[in-house]
Amino acid sequence: MKRSHRKRVLIVSAPSGAGKSTLVNHLLTSGFPLAFSVSATSRRPRGDEVDGREYYFIKSDEFREKIKAGDFVEWEEVYEDLYYGTLKSEVDRITKLGKIPLFDVDVKGGISLKKIFGNDALAIFIMPPSVGELKTRLIRRGTDSIDDINMRVEKASSEILLADRFDKVIINNDLDRACSEIETVVGTFIGKR
Repeated sequence: MKRSHRKRVLIVSAPSGAGKSTLVNHLLTSGFPLAFSVSATSRRPRGDEVDGREYYFIKSDEFREKIKAGDFVEWEEVYEDLYYGTLKSEVDRITKLGKIPLFDVDVKGGISLKKIFGNDALAIFIMPPSVGELKTRLIRRGTDSIDDINMRVEKASSEILLADRFDKVIINNDLDRACSEIETVVGTFIGKR
């Protein structure tokens, strides 16, 4: 039985600072029939983030109400009282456009989505060159305190151990090579290359 484009989904996950957003943005401008699935979060916007563009910013109490109402495909309490999730309405919005949802999610979210969508999902793990390089990138990004950075690095060390739960691992130590590799993998999955 041939898989329908409407049912297929693309999942990209990585530890914070591995370059996931850069690779996702590359895919979105590569001519594939993809649409970015905007995740929901209970955290506050950073920098120039806009509600409905990078994330749907939802207060923790409202997030918990939406969990109880069954409004999420998947959700995760990443840190205490800090939620991330994928709204069912967002997936519906994208499939109605005839496009493939592209999920840019944390590692646990990626594993959950892969379990939900099974063979209709391609789950890609973006691997940083090393934990040390990851810490350097997070410091350079300048959006988090040193305590937050240390917490993210510690979390990344355990997330890297989950890479084998994904269909493909791409090591992001050379951006041009990583962009080329992710294009090839995605093109094969959706039958474009």
